[in-house]
Amino acid sequence: MQAAIFHGDRHITIGEAPMPEPAAGEVLLRVRRTALCGSDTKLWFSGASFTPGHEIFGVVQQPGHALDGRRCLVYIPVHCGHCESCLAGDTQMCLNESVLVGWNRPGGYAEYLAVPEQCLLPVPDDIEDALAPLLLDTIGTAAHGIRFVKPLVPPETTGAVLVTGAGPVGIGALIALQNMGYTEVYVSDLKEERLQLAESFGARRHPVGDASKRFKLIVECSGAHAARSLGMEIVLPRGVLILIGESDKPWPVQENKAIRRKDFYMVRTFYFPKSDFALNVELLRGEKARYRKLVDAQFGLDQLPEMFGRFVAGELVKPLLAFA
Repeated sequence: MQAAIFHGDRHITIGEAPMPEPAAGEVLLRVRRTALCGSDTKLWFSGASFTPGHEIFGVVQQPGHALDGRRCLVYIPVHCGHCESCLAGDTQMCLNESVLVGWNRPGGYAEYLAVPEQCLLPVPDDIEDALAPLLLDTIGTAAHGIRFVKPLVPPETTGAVLVTGAGPVGIGALIALQNMGYTEVYVSDLKEERLQLAESFGARRHPVGDASKRFKLIVECSGAHAARSLGMEIVLPRGVLILIGESDKPWPVQENKAIRRKDFYMVRTFYFPKSDFALNVELLRGEKARYRKLVDAQFGLDQLPEMFGRFVAGELVKPLLAFA
């Protein structure tokens, strides 16, 4: 089969790879769509020992299996199902497994992959192939974060909300916020095209680095240290700063008067529990027209090296690697 090889130093090639052989408890998935994700940029720079790609949608090809022939998404975190976290429903925080599909086992920038059975999420027939991958990071990660903090800052008492970073997860957070009743949402980003997209969805723009306005809820989706630090300063007393965007670099926190002299919540969330999936499907069903605007390119595997570079440069919002 054909698969992408991330060599590092911004170099991707397409080559032959062995056909996956599912182990016990796994199935073979023929990939249909894999969405590009900004977190894969680190592998673009550093290289990867496994095939990357973690926003994966395909068709099960495992004769005799109950899901053979079914359209399924791949739930990234491999989980045991019986630890304290899994039994509590927090499958994304399994205490016994630390494996993530596309990170430390092969992912979806390839024609086929082997998937643990518990990581299959059947996709309803009314969800088209090109929208299915958005149910993972763009909808799942963003909406889980909003649901997690909503009891602390309910829409009816929150007022203005700020989303920092208007990439796929940031736009996903914007849509989720509006869907859950937050009506006054500001968005900041360095790229004019992404700000215009956010404005077309009803958001107001907020200048990057502007500390003149304060917010009861700040949803940080960029992973930028400056945005995190600013969020700590401009979040209102008893407000919430939620960190959804990721960064591998150490974040030195400079405590100052604006931070020290108030009570506030700083929250971190990771991915989403499998129990959220039905909610994510309903969110997608209600907002299909807007989510379609995020998918701005579909292309074959041979174009991945070029398209990944364009994606990292910010020319595309949510491009999809597409297989016939």
